[in-house]
Amino acid sequence: MINREELIERFVSYVTIDSESDPNSETTPSTQKQWDIANKLVQELKDMGLKDVSIDEHAYIMATLPSNVEHPVPSIGFISHFDTSPDFTGKDVKPQIIENYDGKDILLNKEQNIVLSPDYFEDLLMYKGQTLITTDGTTLLGADDKAGVTEIITAVKYLVEHPEIKHGDIKIGFTPDEEIGRGAHKFDVKKFAAEWAYTMDGSQVGELEYENFNAAGAQVKITGKIVHPGYAKGKMINSMYIAQDFINSLPRLETPEHTEGRQGFFHLTKIEGEVDETRINYIIRDHDKEHFEARKKVMLDLAKEINEQHGREAVSIEIKDQYFNMREKVEPVMHIVDIAEQAMKELNIEPLIKPIRGGTDGSQLSYMGLPCPNIFAGGHNFHGRYEYVPVESMIKATQVIIKIAELTAQQYKK
Repeated sequence: MINREELIERFVSYVTIDSESDPNSETTPSTQKQWDIANKLVQELKDMGLKDVSIDEHAYIMATLPSNVEHPVPSIGFISHFDTSPDFTGKDVKPQIIENYDGKDILLNKEQNIVLSPDYFEDLLMYKGQTLITTDGTTLLGADDKAGVTEIITAVKYLVEHPEIKHGDIKIGFTPDEEIGRGAHKFDVKKFAAEWAYTMDGSQVGELEYENFNAAGAQVKITGKIVHPGYAKGKMINSMYIAQDFINSLPRLETPEHTEGRQGFFHLTKIEGEVDETRINYIIRDHDKEHFEARKKVMLDLAKEINEQHGREAVSIEIKDQYFNMREKVEPVMHIVDIAEQAMKELNIEPLIKPIRGGTDGSQLSYMGLPCPNIFAGGHNFHGRYEYVPVESMIKATQVIIKIAELTAQQYKK
């Protein structure tokens, strides 16, 4: 049995450490405060007696739970990130524990009348009768992905304390800066030395994902001409109007709020404008590689068309690929997904195999030579004040890790 109170205590100890990452920083980790939780994790891994515990100059953490079987078993890994999203503050997180949730509204913050309601967040009703950990309405919670960190640490500790459960080498990896798209950038796959791994970074119980978006970021610069408005006729060119034309020319229904499943999108994330110059940022997403390339071409062609209309380069675009669909790298080794699926079924968890509408460290790691599907960590409503995680979901995720380790050893026993 997983020690429930110990798991809760561990999770709370992690989320109350501010480890928000910063996309505007050029260092790794992007914030100094990420070292606070990184150093804590290193000490915990050492205290548990794990081998080869290390943290490098960029705060990447690795450790090994050695095999306790004599026959050869592939080394497998479990990976989570310890930074939290800059989308919403992670400072002074005050977790609230809701025992035996009754299926009704949860008052997160009385002073500000902030309510977590199943009328809006219907997934809450799946967890009626369970124990929820929520925010106090003024911060995010950090279950993305400190729930995953908690589950990995808890599972490994359980395996240490229960040597009767047979397993091969288990590799542990914790990364900074995943929330700003850099979590795998400086991950040393060779040093990690696993044949495959799993990121514990999904949401709902049962999620098992090996397919994600192809992703790119687009920075659009629109150049106008500024003159005194009293003398502007025939001379002023307002870059903000050109930006408006650019935005409105892209398919309005191909945006995140109008798409689902494998449907891709253009997502406008930022606008900064004055008459003389406007800058707009987009992210481009699509599961299909051909559609992904077509989306990039749509933006480039639109810029060319507007420039032809103005007779000059009014619009310039820089598009950078961010990550690609891991399915291409995982399908040749589908047994690693099959093991995770079997683990869930043996624990009476219904596997929910579906594409990720986003990306994880695993998508990059898969292209770096470490096939890496994604497994649920249990949280919901990430990156905001309404984030919550059921304790029972974290316990189930912990059990899945243990079962995967056990099944891998069994399947390679001759």
